[in-house]
Amino acid sequence: MCPSRNPNSAHSNLLVGCSGYSYREWIEAGVYPPGTKQTDMLHRYAEQFPIVELNYTWYRMPTPELIDRQRQQAPEGFLFAAKLTNTLTHEIDTSIWKENIVRYRDAMAPMLQSGQLVAVLVQLPPSFDRSPARRKYLASLLDHLHGLPLAVEFRHKSWANDRVFAELERRAVTLASVDEPRLSHLFPSLDVVTNPDLAYIRFHGRNADGWQNKPNTHPFDYDYTDEELRPWAEKTIGRMMERAKKGVVFFNNHVSGQAPKNANRLVELLAEQGLIGGK
Repeated sequence: MCPSRNPNSAHSNLLVGCSGYSYREWIEAGVYPPGTKQTDMLHRYAEQFPIVELNYTWYRMPTPELIDRQRQQAPEGFLFAAKLTNTLTHEIDTSIWKENIVRYRDAMAPMLQSGQLVAVLVQLPPSFDRSPARRKYLASLLDHLHGLPLAVEFRHKSWANDRVFAELERRAVTLASVDEPRLSHLFPSLDVVTNPDLAYIRFHGRNADGWQNKPNTHPFDYDYTDEELRPWAEKTIGRMMERAKKGVVFFNNHVSGQAPKNANRLVELLAEQGLIGGK
């Protein structure tokens, strides 16, 4: 386990963490001590990282009570990002999507009002291409989410377009930069910054077999090497931080505790570059 005093501090303008923290396999991997209860995992996680990307908010609609309780359990200065619920991005019910936005906004209000919410991530699936109908839906979705700090992650390559970037910039919405398998249909890895207030980077791993749903594979089962992390630490992240006041980086390769391991290694590499300082 990485010591609680590390240069990846909430006082920095560049924060590194993981997508999710409540994984039982992280106990077996040594991320959490043996016998750690699920209710204690946020505390244990916060000993290592100053920010987390909430993953469960994608799987189910959060409630104000749950979000308020969670933010109060976090130590002082700890920050959150949260995924938008999948009923607004993947399994869209056009008859109730506006009501779902109201429910989501109400749920996140305690964290937004306390200043602990860095961003809401609108994670779109690979099937969400830049068709007229989907362009219209996304524009309307962003309209209804206005007032929340927003980041959008595209997974279909058709959205890699200067017009898209210009529209996100006009709306002050952050384009999420991703590291993922180099598959032809996926959105490319870019260092484009569309919101000067926030750069948002996600590491998914490069397990191409898993992303293509091949048998006995998991898309997020991947362990980054130094050779793969160094270009981000030495070039890409620095370029992005020249154009953004704050940056957040999340590792989503959570299988077997690889995400916290790789996140801590990236922190070391960023510290070597002077991109993350002490408290």
